[in-house]
Amino acid sequence: MSESNYTKNVLKHDTILPRSALLGGSALVIGSLILVGIVRLSGYKPEEAPASTPVEISLLRFEDRPNGAIEIYDSANNRLVDTLAPGTNGFVRGVMRGLARDRRAEDVGEVPPFRLTRWADGRLSLDDPSTGRHVDLEVFGPTNSAAFAAILVADAHSKDKS
Repeated sequence: MSESNYTKNVLKHDTILPRSALLGGSALVIGSLILVGIVRLSGYKPEEAPASTPVEISLLRFEDRPNGAIEIYDSANNRLVDTLAPGTNGFVRGVMRGLARDRRAEDVGEVPPFRLTRWADGRLSLDDPSTGRHVDLEVFGPTNSAAFAAILVADAHSKDKS
């Protein structure tokens, strides 16, 4: 067998999928589509978080500093609530980066405050009233949610000192 025939046979052999694999993959895709269709047509809606009342609300502004720190201010009286040291609080920084990106896309400045809310059932949420974005912080786990809870605690402590 010449080298060119050998190469053609190897390439031909490597590119052919077994018929059973094609049938199995097709059955999986078709079955998934049928199940999704049944669920959609049945009117099923996933559980939503139960209604709760806000227990604590803080209106906050987040300002980046040249040294990499983030200063958090109470927007009502421009009081410094907390400072996140450079290189710390990656989750808070990531969430705020995403919300800031939305603000830039909608030409909203840095001045409007964000609303950090603790609900009666213990959940925390962060809202940007200027863009309509809402983030349920508990879905990211207790450690990440605790980073925002610490900001609420710092805000409460700074209000006590006033």
